[in-house]
Amino acid sequence: MSKEKKSSSRNDYSAQNIQVLEGLEAVRKRPAMYIGDIGVKGLHHLIWEVVDNSIDEALAGHCDFISVSINEDNSITVEDNGRGIPIDFHSKENKSALEVVMTVLHAGGKFDKDTYKVSGGLHGVGVSCVNALSSSLKATVHRQGKVYEQEYVRGVPQYQVREIGKTERRGTHIHFKPDHEIFQVLDFKYETIATRLREMSFLNAGIRIQLKDLREKDVDGLHRSDEFYSEGGLVEFVDYLDETKQKIIETPVYIDTEKNGVPVQVAMSYNNSYNENVVSYVNTINTYEGGTHVSGFRRALTRTLKSYADKSGMLDKVKIDISGDDFREGLTAVISVKVAEPQFEGQTKTKLGNSDVTGAVDNAVSEALQFWLEEHPKEAKVIVGKVVLAAQARLAAKKAREMVQRKNVLGGGGLPGKLADCANSDPAVCELYLVEGDSAGGSAKQGRDRDFQAILPLKGKILNVEKAHEHKIYDNDEIKNILTALGVKFGTVNDEKELDLSHLRYHKIIIMTDADIDGSHIRTLILTLFFRYMRNLIESGYVYIALPPLYLLKRGKDERYCWSEEERKRVTQEMAPDGKVDSVGIQRYKGLGEMNPEQLWTTTMDPETRSLKQVTIESAAEADHLFSMLMGDEVAPRRDFIEKNAKYAKIDT
Repeated sequence: MSKEKKSSSRNDYSAQNIQVLEGLEAVRKRPAMYIGDIGVKGLHHLIWEVVDNSIDEALAGHCDFISVSINEDNSITVEDNGRGIPIDFHSKENKSALEVVMTVLHAGGKFDKDTYKVSGGLHGVGVSCVNALSSSLKATVHRQGKVYEQEYVRGVPQYQVREIGKTERRGTHIHFKPDHEIFQVLDFKYETIATRLREMSFLNAGIRIQLKDLREKDVDGLHRSDEFYSEGGLVEFVDYLDETKQKIIETPVYIDTEKNGVPVQVAMSYNNSYNENVVSYVNTINTYEGGTHVSGFRRALTRTLKSYADKSGMLDKVKIDISGDDFREGLTAVISVKVAEPQFEGQTKTKLGNSDVTGAVDNAVSEALQFWLEEHPKEAKVIVGKVVLAAQARLAAKKAREMVQRKNVLGGGGLPGKLADCANSDPAVCELYLVEGDSAGGSAKQGRDRDFQAILPLKGKILNVEKAHEHKIYDNDEIKNILTALGVKFGTVNDEKELDLSHLRYHKIIIMTDADIDGSHIRTLILTLFFRYMRNLIESGYVYIALPPLYLLKRGKDERYCWSEEERKRVTQEMAPDGKVDSVGIQRYKGLGEMNPEQLWTTTMDPETRSLKQVTIESAAEADHLFSMLMGDEVAPRRDFIEKNAKYAKIDT
């Protein structure tokens, strides 16, 4: 194009260049604006939007049963026994109210405070977004003795709402299939859905929620299913989170009150672990970044416990300062508030911003906890004793950190001797491979791209931090090497532990272990370290798992790598179109050391051909429960987990 034509096209800006997106076109044009992304997280968000509508009915007292089914074709069915979406004529929109709800953004009963006092998806784009991003959706409503339905293709109604029969039931039935033109993946994860529905049952006591997976059967020929129901609500939630830990108070503290027009529910308990686990919700939305409700809770907890300990003389002989962090060691708490007009920070609704909620939660927790401490002096003494031990351990950890840092300074601030660093100094492009064993580490060092890839071999298994106090991690050489190589430091900000990432040297931290039992254990130990002490590395998207191939298939000069048993079977058939599958040689890799540097680069380290799995935290509460179960002292929950899930495991043959 000539310079003159380019200039002309840039200046030719008129009304014809203004696009008006009708109906749900905006959602299909920019789906990430409405559901976060078009990957795994966004895919599952479709379910949450539909289920949230049913939960809103439950919060309003009109629903006590919800069913979610993953169908054979990866479509989803959500059904409830609520009042059913209205189907009568909407005068302003000149169409059925059902069609309005399904096709118009910012439409729904939750904007009417007489209909829903509080609700989750306050933006009102929920089910209409699901409709827009589904290749097909069918809404069936059982209401006032009749059954109505309407079907849609990519958000477009295929016919008017029609009556198809009579019924004694009531409720809404939504069946949708995510659009392959929108989403990068279409495979729903059972565990992800189960985790969310379990949380919903705890947060909404008395509601029965069923989940079925019709895609596969277990060894007994049964479809996988779960039913979630809670009578005790948040108290049972805390018991569930702590079932893999040893309690130091028998029954959780439970608070259920209302302050300044804000309903506040809190359940909390203490265990013998060294970690804090506080999970929070606003109108049943998981605010994993916290917010004003969490700030109010922590402020009240620290002030009330310290005041009680001072007045009772329990701290008279303690010569060290007690920090807010000490009061939260071994604490498990669930905070749930209902806010009529919640203000969330960020598009994803993960941090509450309402300033008035801080005072409401603070007052509620202060009053109730003070009363509980006076009524339970024996348990109060145990908690304060735990706090004192936490303060002593914190000081020991601080001295250990300072000693490690002092040694680094005196030693010239050098990096670990085992680290093969990269030439590039830009963290945004640099990668650190944490490699199991010196043998695989040697191959990785030879096969890597020295410009941006660093290799840190790990000898043996690192310390299980789930069973050790913080100061112990600084005595472990492998953990010290990891921390030094990363360039991170621990500190305290506003009375809370915080990992300083300002000098982080790599924005990709890749765990590369063998594809065997020991390799899985080492990977879990490293992930436990990251989750317990460096969680913001995971939350920032810096932690990955390398996926080395399981098989090398050979036939003549044709060589192919496979990453799963299913892929091996498929590729074997492709390599033997003549049906002579026995002529295909199969090599099963048990360890990284079995691959030479060139193979390791091609399959596992080359950005063009490798497979990496990014580590994310879909539910902090469930992650805490899982790490405690897998790596903690309690054997029974771990045995139950293995027995329950073994029948769904894919056996390597």
